[in-house]
Amino acid sequence: MTDKILRTDVLVLGGGLMGTSAAFFLRQQHGRSVALLERELIGRQASGVNFGNVRRQGRALAQMPLANRARAVWGRVRELLGEDLEFVPHGHLRCCYTEQQAATLEQHARDVAPLGLQLELFTQRQLQQRWGIFSPEVVAGSLSPLDGHANPRLAGPAFGRAARRLGAHVEERAEVLHVERDGGDFVAHTADDRRFRAPQLLVACGAWSNRIAGLFGEAVPMEARGPQMGVTEPLPHAIGPSIGVSSAIEHEGLYFRQISRGNIVFGGGLKGPADAQHVRSYVRPDNVLRQLRELRRFVPAFAQVQLIRVWSGIEGYTADWQPVMGPSARVPGLHYAFGFNGEGFAIGPGVGEVMAELMATGRTGGTPIEPFHIGRFAAVAEQGARLAA
Repeated sequence: MTDKILRTDVLVLGGGLMGTSAAFFLRQQHGRSVALLERELIGRQASGVNFGNVRRQGRALAQMPLANRARAVWGRVRELLGEDLEFVPHGHLRCCYTEQQAATLEQHARDVAPLGLQLELFTQRQLQQRWGIFSPEVVAGSLSPLDGHANPRLAGPAFGRAARRLGAHVEERAEVLHVERDGGDFVAHTADDRRFRAPQLLVACGAWSNRIAGLFGEAVPMEARGPQMGVTEPLPHAIGPSIGVSSAIEHEGLYFRQISRGNIVFGGGLKGPADAQHVRSYVRPDNVLRQLRELRRFVPAFAQVQLIRVWSGIEGYTADWQPVMGPSARVPGLHYAFGFNGEGFAIGPGVGEVMAELMATGRTGGTPIEPFHIGRFAAVAEQGARLAA
């Protein structure tokens, strides 16, 4: 066993987009020394296997300030990192099959307008005039014109490289077996018998974060799920925005985008199984067949398109479908950013910027995150205990 201990201002556990962007902003904006530890490869799980939406519409209203902040980061990401993450602000379009769901889209447009997001509503006829690709079943749509999409396989690694260039200590294949509190510091012990020490700790391990939170008495009800993703052969490029189906019926859920090379990337609907303990996720063939049926129902021109690849990953889902973000309710210096329920990629850089500011200054720059505090789960547990008694 080595006696070497690396000491920094902040220790970040997890090399997804939340962790790498937090490490980057801690260095770039606040000059803090940072060590980031990732058990596998940067961006290997949820941050790298998702759809790539950079969207604000359709989010819980409490997330809108965070989503707006993240969109601002996406707008300057090439300048910040010196790399192309294939972010294109071509818009995000949600469509629906029923008048009842159209009314839901209209209400959402009214709700988000005071929160800084202006949506354009489309009738069936207007959708056909503007895009001309949708099935007659589609009755309405809502466009967020300044949103878009990016390449998730590029984002986390690019933020990690940029953090390293700024002086952050970024390590891959550094599995953390245990974290303890020692005086005023946190000490992380890795599988290769090294120790990393810091007065502040950010837990951003995705579906694995709950194990660390549990060490400090703050376990969260969570489960792992696997997104069901696919990509088709390349087609002539004709579609700019990310496009999805808005439906209260889970199996109707679908979204797709066309990348510059012409391929259609799609996902949505029912999730597949995932095993966080053994780091395994699975694509269910019946889910893929359902997605293809829904894709062709949505856009009849896709009837003959050929599927070339499918994949999944491991995402963490909380019991109330809201993320865990902010300081610990029990331990000074401990912070969390996990449980983004398959919706974290779009807001990831905003999460990183907010968490960096919080750890460096104690503030969040006017971006409220109180609804995401981990203490809400303790309150629910206490209420349940009282009722049981």
